[in-house]
Amino acid sequence: PSNTDSLDREPANLTNCSTDPSLGVDVAEPLAPTQEPSSSDTEDLDDIRHQRDNYQDLLLRKTAEFENYRRRTERERVELSHAAASDLIVELLPLLDDLERALETKSKSSEAEAYRDGVKLIHHQLLELLRKRGVTSIEALGHPFDPNFHQAVLHEASIEHSDGEVTAELRRGYLLGKRLLRPTMVKVAKA
Repeated sequence: PSNTDSLDREPANLTNCSTDPSLGVDVAEPLAPTQEPSSSDTEDLDDIRHQRDNYQDLLLRKTAEFENYRRRTERERVELSHAAASDLIVELLPLLDDLERALETKSKSSEAEAYRDGVKLIHHQLLELLRKRGVTSIEALGHPFDPNFHQAVLHEASIEHSDGEVTAELRRGYLLGKRLLRPTMVKVAKA
């Protein structure tokens, strides 16, 4: 047979191809007839499917566990960072109090005013730094006393203020986000 005769044939039911050295072309071999799977083959296939499902379930569980672990460690890292920052900020608050007391003093000399301007600048920079870190002061004056944010150190009888109203702020309180760093020390009106 010539090379063109073998090319004109349609390759039907082909699975294996081999090279016929005498022709120099690939010759297709017909497929073997399909066989029905035996019961042991079906059982093996069911076992393999069961193993696959178990491995897939295990993979999903491990993936979920890892995601939960990642979220938990990230949350703990953020909480630790906030705790460290809040400890440092709490230590800075007395410095802020001292700067505010220095600004409250009055003086008539020009030299003292120059120092006062320097203290005012440092005070402003410190307040701005704390604001950037999420620190806010607690507004107390004129508000009702709230034991969650205020620390009452004095009570005074007053007809001008309602019972339980904060009449004076003795030391400013601060929040870091929603977390209380230090309560405001206040004087409260008593009816």
